[in-house]
Amino acid sequence: MSVKKSQAMANIQARADAALAAQEARGQTDLFADVEQPIQAQQPNIEQLPVTLAKTTTKRANLLPARHVDRDFFLCDMFDYALKDDGVSMEAPIFTLSTRPDLNVWHWKSKDGNKSLTVTPSVKGRATQHDKDVLIFIVSQMTEAINCGRQDAKNKVVRFVVYDFLTATNKATSGDEYHRLSEAFERLRGTSITTDIRTGGTRVREGFGLIDKWKIIEKAPDNERMIAVEVTMSDWLFNAVQAQEVLTIHRNYFRLRKPLERRLYELARKHCGKQASWSIGLELLREKCGAHSHIRSFRSQAIGIASADVLPEYRMLYDREKDQVTFYIRDAKKLIAAVASGKSKLPGAQFS
Repeated sequence: MSVKKSQAMANIQARADAALAAQEARGQTDLFADVEQPIQAQQPNIEQLPVTLAKTTTKRANLLPARHVDRDFFLCDMFDYALKDDGVSMEAPIFTLSTRPDLNVWHWKSKDGNKSLTVTPSVKGRATQHDKDVLIFIVSQMTEAINCGRQDAKNKVVRFVVYDFLTATNKATSGDEYHRLSEAFERLRGTSITTDIRTGGTRVREGFGLIDKWKIIEKAPDNERMIAVEVTMSDWLFNAVQAQEVLTIHRNYFRLRKPLERRLYELARKHCGKQASWSIGLELLREKCGAHSHIRSFRSQAIGIASADVLPEYRMLYDREKDQVTFYIRDAKKLIAAVASGKSKLPGAQFS
């Protein structure tokens, strides 16, 4: 790596550390502290996730100034932005829910038959729901940069400091997490998709990876831990971001432990949209989640998650008589208004 690039990364980290120190001096130490907190304080019915969910005690600073916009990569240097997820992978079960290496080839077709895809893993397994954190981080940063008019956001090559990624996605900053990130990169690069789903007005008909490639551009001086990395986005994901085919997700998404919890939240966010509720049969929900488990096991898991009530922004109800799940918004005023207008109906819940 050139001296110029090394010095640039050192400057970025120095500014980030200074911003963090200033933030801590103001007493702002909660990673998830944001402008929504005063509202939540006034509305006790808003979700409070269990204390058993992992939570860090540091927060990165506000936006850094745009620097060196005439470069051949996009630099993830924003610390105050809305988290975004691409709409296509929110709808289709691209990522495995398994916590063990998933070597199965996965085929999926939408209910109307207009969209289909095949996901083929590498020998290291299919990309997992937790691996997707990398893409959410990149998509979020790039979307914010596009909204700010930054020219470097037109590049497929994305550069970021690993520490910033770990803190933004509510992960520990231990050496193990750096190693897990390296494994996630390999699964993302090795997972191949064949699809006809349209993104950014372009219908993609060839096979491609979730990312094209990745590389370490700076390591710690005293060990093999990576400090900064570069990721080259696939055309498919890049087109989706440039076309703004993304949805904002709640920061507490990263506090959900189970892959199925994260997938259920994605589906609720995707399909509820501006509606107050969304109902779906359990078998179809299992297909949309990409679950390999038997329907009985999946039903038990869904009921358990509904009982735990941990999903951000939404609650789940299971109707045993209809064998279907209903997701509905936590905003009581909007929910009551929707039910009163007849636009939403909530079935009775059974958790036994």
